Amino acid sequence: MLRRRTINTLTLITLVVLAIASFYYVIPFWIFVIVGLSWFLITLCGSFLIRWNYHYTSTHSNKNVSDNCIAITFDDGPHPEFTPQILKLLEKYGAKATFFCIGKNVEDHPALFKAIIAAGHTVGNHTYSHSKSFGFFSTERVVQELQKTNAIVQELIGKRMKLYRPAFAVTNPSIEKAVKQLQLDSIGWNVRSLDTTPRSSSSVLNRITCKVTKGDIVLLHDTSDKTVIVLEQLLLFLKERELKSVTVDHLLQLPAYV
Repeated sequence: MLRRRTINTLTLITLVVLAIASFYYVIPFWIFVIVGLSWFLITLCGSFLIRWNYHYTSTHSNKNVSDNCIAITFDDGPHPEFTPQILKLLEKYGAKATFFCIGKNVEDHPALFKAIIAAGHTVGNHTYSHSKSFGFFSTERVVQELQKTNAIVQELIGKRMKLYRPAFAVTNPSIEKAVKQLQLDSIGWNVRSLDTTPRSSSSVLNRITCKVTKGDIVLLHDTSDKTVIVLEQLLLFLKERELKSVTVDHLLQLPAYV
């Protein structure tokens, strides 16, 4: 598995060796460029592909779980129109899920957030602003975002969240430091639905059902009609396969709150 520290060390060693060799041999400049470009591309991919665990480790599944279960997760809510529909479907099919909530949305819809908790679902931190430039925030600003969301939630339910899902799946050294400082558990996924893309509901559903198996974590978003349609069909599919949706903390045997 590629890790940032390993790649940085190998790149540095390679550049030093090339620099020393250049005193004795003619080393074309383009070789240095290729080494630097390779480092940049690997680091870029590692920053956006959360399952690489390039900057720090996130948990993406639990194939060793004893029960025949998976974890359905929702990002970006709570949403006043779609989250209630999703809660009704989950209740109808006896399923539990995990909602990684944006702090400002919790702030705007506290009653809806409490309804998620009251229904027995788990909640996690998905930053306060979900800013498109979150990947460029300093460690201090990342900490502020996560602390602000935790403070809002703690005021509502009296517990501090331990689970964190990176906005846009972006990881980097600043986010790594913030996660360690706040002692959060970073949660990824291994079944990505792509429900926020222009794909049809049938395409999104097929993308999930063709690969989901025991121990998987499924990524959805409680922000559209499409996801509501997909969710009901997915819950029917799980029922037929005798698979049960549980909360992430149950699947991974991690504490959700402190």
